[in-house]
Amino acid sequence: MKKIGLLPRLIIAIILGIMLGGILPETGIKIFATFNGLFGQFLGFAIPLIIIGFVAPGIGDLGTGAGKILAITAGIAYASTVLAGTLAYFANATILPMFLKPGSLGDFAKGGLATSFINIKIPPLMDVMTALVLAFTLGIGIAVIKSTAIKSVMKEFQDIITKLITGIVIPLLPIYIMGTFANMTYAGQVASILKVFSKVFILVLILHFTVIVLQYVIAGIIAGANPFKLIKTMIPAYLTAIGTQSSAATIPVTLAQTKKNGVNDGVADFVVPLCATIHLSGSTITLVSCSLAIMMLNGMNYSFGTFFGFILALGVTMVAAPGVPGGAVMASLGLLQSMLGFSEPLTSLMIALYLAQDSFGTACNITGDGAIAILINKISGHKLFDQKHENAKEENIVA
Repeated sequence: MKKIGLLPRLIIAIILGIMLGGILPETGIKIFATFNGLFGQFLGFAIPLIIIGFVAPGIGDLGTGAGKILAITAGIAYASTVLAGTLAYFANATILPMFLKPGSLGDFAKGGLATSFINIKIPPLMDVMTALVLAFTLGIGIAVIKSTAIKSVMKEFQDIITKLITGIVIPLLPIYIMGTFANMTYAGQVASILKVFSKVFILVLILHFTVIVLQYVIAGIIAGANPFKLIKTMIPAYLTAIGTQSSAATIPVTLAQTKKNGVNDGVADFVVPLCATIHLSGSTITLVSCSLAIMMLNGMNYSFGTFFGFILALGVTMVAAPGVPGGAVMASLGLLQSMLGFSEPLTSLMIALYLAQDSFGTACNITGDGAIAILINKISGHKLFDQKHENAKEENIVA
């Protein structure tokens, strides 16, 4: 029997949660709340480990690239991520108030739902900023001293964290989300959340497509190519990413389509795998959009001053997270709590909102990787070649 994907499982969990929330007595809802409380505490404990496991090896790997081109590629990828997040903020802050009533969820942010039977605390080993600074220190240290021993340890630690997410966190997420929606239904708040799902989802998709077009218009102008032809060539990579929900798993297709766009083989082979771990424009759009909608519904402060630091930190914290389905939101949980003031109920809601759109964010990420490769191709002194012309040339040489 074919394994059901994460997105269908989440949809089933949401439907079951809404159904159970309408029929279960308070005791049944409290059982869900107890599971969610324990799982939330475990997530809080794991967040610093996730940050170290993703960020330190990712930064360490950046030190083994091609010098100046590496720095330029990383800079363009980071700028693209930050600009996408900034665009998402202003678009959502302008459009969502037309459809969503600020503060309509009342005291949900303070946990105004059924409570857990028990209250067990699992304190994290360190806070989020300490974990981020430690990850930077280790990553830069690995790159500078070129330590194979520490790098090997961090790679193995990253493997452990990846297994933690894929083997424990992701399988339990449907139950966590089902409990969240059962509790919200029981409290009479689910209708507002479903409105958020539909409206934010549509706006996020529009923003994804807008950013992809902007990326390729810029790349096309600089490289002297038709941006829409370039985008058309990348469609197979976009569709593959929707299916895999992983930038890393989509690398072979992204690489092939980028080369079909006429990018030099050496440039493509360097840029595409690198950007698969550091370029997160689509994921950032989704995270900013979902978090802003949730804060708006709960009457929280969502000023640009509050969000811009969050956007800047996201571009760093999510390094290497795209290799894991749902990794971006897992890596961002600490920032959501420490910088935006998300409580445990809001965190569970954020995970549900994000994962429902994760595959489209991943598709936006990898499609943008192709645009960055075109820019780096030009910066490196190469011109886009006509793939058909090159193939005909090779056939003539063989003949």
